Amino acid sequence: MKEILDISLENEMDLVLAHRRSMQVGEQLGLTVATRTTFATAVSEVARTAIEYTDNGRVNIIISGKFPRYSLYAHIVFDSDQVFRASDEGFFYAKKLLPDFTFNSSGNAYVIKMSLGLPRSLKLDEPKLVLLKAYFENVEPLNAYEEIKNKNSHLNRLTGEQEEEIRMRRELDEKKKEFISIASHELKTPITVVKAYTQMLKNLKGEYSERVSGVLDKLDLQTSKLSLLAQQLMDVSKIENGSLQYDLVEVDLNSFIKEALEILSSVHIGNEIKLTLGENCRIKADPLRLEQVLTNLLGNAVKYSPKNSAIEVLTKLSPDGKNITVTVTDCGLGMSKEGIERIFDKFYRLEEVSNSHPGLGMGLYITSKIISDHGGRIWVESVPNEGSSFSFAFPVC
Repeated sequence: MKEILDISLENEMDLVLAHRRSMQVGEQLGLTVATRTTFATAVSEVARTAIEYTDNGRVNIIISGKFPRYSLYAHIVFDSDQVFRASDEGFFYAKKLLPDFTFNSSGNAYVIKMSLGLPRSLKLDEPKLVLLKAYFENVEPLNAYEEIKNKNSHLNRLTGEQEEEIRMRRELDEKKKEFISIASHELKTPITVVKAYTQMLKNLKGEYSERVSGVLDKLDLQTSKLSLLAQQLMDVSKIENGSLQYDLVEVDLNSFIKEALEILSSVHIGNEIKLTLGENCRIKADPLRLEQVLTNLLGNAVKYSPKNSAIEVLTKLSPDGKNITVTVTDCGLGMSKEGIERIFDKFYRLEEVSNSHPGLGMGLYITSKIISDHGGRIWVESVPNEGSSFSFAFPVC
């Protein structure tokens, strides 16, 4: 079975279209004028009834069978609250023209099938049917109406494909969110247990060799990295679900940054951290989340900078005193324009460092969300092979 034509029946113009295209099918098959006229008229009679009461009908012209016997079919379907019978005028005349006629209804859905046998003298075969279908797929529109109709049909098809793609993406995104949420919670407990046992062993330092001590230090470091990864996964899950909570209090920013960097300096002993504090102010923030922002930015600066290079941290109050800006500057790898545009995207990683520097691309995404939720903004300025400056601004109390 091969569908040759599919025409929607929405208004009177479609009645003309269905008749003329049906005639063309007969012409392309090589039917006599009388036969093609009979077929096209039968299609028109049923289509007229469908169009008169509905705007949702369709007519399909189909060739069915196998070599050497084929039949030409017209299937017309539509829905209507109007009750129809096979003896109604349009159907009655169509059946007179094409006796191989079936009328089926189910509720308000109607299906009418008509057919006529094609003579063997036409010498039809599968290759000819393929050519016939291709002809009507590429045939020029009969008039301006059909041209507009075809364009609308194409746009509707594209819209449908896009909507399906969006639906599938949403479904995939929901599954990813669910996986991240479950994975982060499942990882947290065993990591905590391993971390606790590692700390217990480290407290027994005098009972084992220096070699074992070195192994425990490495185990503790890697467990801390795993714990950070699990925490980041949990944060991403909370951000996506809108459940990331904050305990906002007034914070003396300069004092807070000074204390936080004293702790972080002991962690990043391979780089000098230079702090330049501007005019002091107070901001409304969650101290734990603010510390997370500083940890992420400073950690990235160290991660992508040469050892022993300087990391600069400075604060600057805006001239009107309404906003405070904190900037972390490194002398590291820098990034391209594309990297600058996408660096705060979830799971994004620069291609040039993805193999040499481990990570999942969550830190800056989480950082940007925390700052945004505090009513602030974050941005980056960078030059490849020279370094980057990450800045964030908060409103002052």
